[in-house]
Amino acid sequence: MKRREAREKALQILFQMELNEMHLDQAIANVMEDQSDAYVDKLVEGVVANKTAIDELIAGNLDNWSMDRLNKVDLAILRVSVFEMVYCEDIPDRVSLNESLEIAKIFSDEKSSKFINGVLANIAKDDGIE
Repeated sequence: MKRREAREKALQILFQMELNEMHLDQAIANVMEDQSDAYVDKLVEGVVANKTAIDELIAGNLDNWSMDRLNKVDLAILRVSVFEMVYCEDIPDRVSLNESLEIAKIFSDEKSSKFINGVLANIAKDDGIE
């Protein structure tokens, strides 16, 4: 599976977990069916394990916005991208940011992709990740 598809699958898994309060294993089974992918597992398990730190970074970079106002799709996209930017040193931050924008165009809307771009750019700049 290509990394773009793995990111999309991770987004779907995290979305199901957030929206339906579904357990990780059940969400993975629903999205992946009979497939498995190490990168999907890395993303999902990494986001779940580091959710508090990831959410703090996101919340600290929202301009006049709060976490509870974010739609669940955008939140899942942000979490996957922030996980990659902070915890996956082998992936350039620009790749994570660009991938999240392309995924937002598929799963969300134009306004969301601009919003996500702003949040991720702030995180990269403010936290010296870039």
